[in-house]
Amino acid sequence: MFLSAIQSWIIWVIVIAVVVLILGIIIWAISTRNSLVALGNNVDEGFSTIDVYLKKRWDLIPNLVETVKGYAAHESETFKKVVEARNAAMNANGAEAKIAAENALSGTLKTLFALQEAYPDLKANTQFTMLQNQLTSIENDIAQHRKYYNATVKQFNNKIMFFPSNLIAKTMHLSKKPYFEADESERENVQVKF
Repeated sequence: MFLSAIQSWIIWVIVIAVVVLILGIIIWAISTRNSLVALGNNVDEGFSTIDVYLKKRWDLIPNLVETVKGYAAHESETFKKVVEARNAAMNANGAEAKIAAENALSGTLKTLFALQEAYPDLKANTQFTMLQNQLTSIENDIAQHRKYYNATVKQFNNKIMFFPSNLIAKTMHLSKKPYFEADESERENVQVKF
């Protein structure tokens, strides 16, 4: 009888331990899934914020091009490249395509600003200076939000790759998000040739 009571007590301890273990695994899985969803939303929010500033930049570029055109009418190829890069950036779909298009646009904008060195009157134009300052401010905002976006991408990518959270990520069919990085053309010095 005493032996039967001990066996019964051991069975109950094992059952309770198994139930606690199963509940712990369920709570961990729910918590991990929720944190993956939250990190994914942070990445999306970061990219959307960059989009807001990119839209501001796209809206400012035509005014800037028109201002510079008056001073450097024979630089039509430069203006054409800036407008084409702007249109490509506006029409890019998907994170990787948008990142590549924005990097190309940044490169063409550098050539546009390099023109001011060749045209001293352009430097003195208040409208050009105002537009240049606005664009500089927007570029700074974009850079700050790229940092935020890249930080959230790093957190997200780490979470979906580290064990054991990668098990939940696989069930959710999550994959790595791309970083917003400068391409090779942005790392080169701008050359202006006349």
